[in-house]
Amino acid sequence: MQFGLTDEQQMFQQVIRKFVDAEVRPVAHEWEATNRYPTEIVEGFREMGLFGLTVPEQYGGLGADAVSLALAFEEIARGWMGVAGILGSHTLSCRMITQHGTQAQRDQLLPDLAAGKRRTGIALTEPGAGSDLRSITTRAIRDGSGANPDYVLTGTKTWITNARHADPLPVLARLADPGDAPSPFCVFLVPGDSSGFEVSRDLGKLGYKGTETCEVVLDEVRVPAEALLGGVEGRGLKQALSSLEIGRINVAARAVGVAQAAYEAAFAYAGERKAFGSRIADFQAIQLKLADMATQIQSSRLLTWWAAARLDSGQRADVEAGMAKYQASEVALKASLEAMRIHGAYGYSTEFEVERLYRDAPLMAIGEGTNDILRMVIAKGLRARAEAR
Repeated sequence: MQFGLTDEQQMFQQVIRKFVDAEVRPVAHEWEATNRYPTEIVEGFREMGLFGLTVPEQYGGLGADAVSLALAFEEIARGWMGVAGILGSHTLSCRMITQHGTQAQRDQLLPDLAAGKRRTGIALTEPGAGSDLRSITTRAIRDGSGANPDYVLTGTKTWITNARHADPLPVLARLADPGDAPSPFCVFLVPGDSSGFEVSRDLGKLGYKGTETCEVVLDEVRVPAEALLGGVEGRGLKQALSSLEIGRINVAARAVGVAQAAYEAAFAYAGERKAFGSRIADFQAIQLKLADMATQIQSSRLLTWWAAARLDSGQRADVEAGMAKYQASEVALKASLEAMRIHGAYGYSTEFEVERLYRDAPLMAIGEGTNDILRMVIAKGLRARAEAR
């Protein structure tokens, strides 16, 4: 088993790190505090080709492996977790279109999505249905007969990143069935300028600033048959769930980035701050905290790479991705709190970075399935694998 990165992956990591240190970290504090949209950072992502992370090279993308994707999101989140979200939903949607779209959908959408000329996201969550996707109430009604009917979508989606910029926005809906059969799920690629499509409000958040998070209303939005992802009804839930493995690796990597930033801030501060005539880094209590943080962060990083490498090998990685996301997000919560404690009162001040990290960390324990849900996913997956032996 390989635990090291290839030369190409190391070079990619260094390129992203250099960009983050030069263009993201210097402005993150001020722009987050003023709720300024990071237009220049988005343009930097576009110039670097990062909108094409999960788009195959034949469509102009990077065709990056899952380990490289994890490296990118760790480095970006180390600088500012909020802006990592702009790429996060986009890469999930691009992968879903790549894996499940028709040839016409791939040819039409992926080149522009890879170049950043278009952006996208993913609309799964609803006010009454978070991790329980089977409970969504957004409905699609066929309008017309034959092989190419239009569909009319009605419902509300919430916690949608890139909502104002997404074109198209993949929307998970249940197909209204006049009979007694269970309503099949479908994903529709909804153009951003569709009549009846409205971003109704922005959601206030504790952290995760820098990118908009919105509620979207679909009021009888009409889309053609060509907007049905994959062109076949009833595959929507499978298509949505297939994106969660890479999504959880994405969130795990972001959590590692936040934890790493917290550790670096605490390590630097402990080496500078003096109390009782000595650097606090010389106190055993502080040394133990730093040792725990460094060990837990590295274990989370390796767990994330392991899950990503399994996905790259073509194996199912639902359990491994769940483990990585669960472990890394819990470590991010703990590391950000320990960094604040090491900073003392300064850690509670908005003048220092650790306050922002402490507010950003909880999202990773909630996003892409809450950690309590993931623990059940992991347990069921382990049981299913044991029974299959």
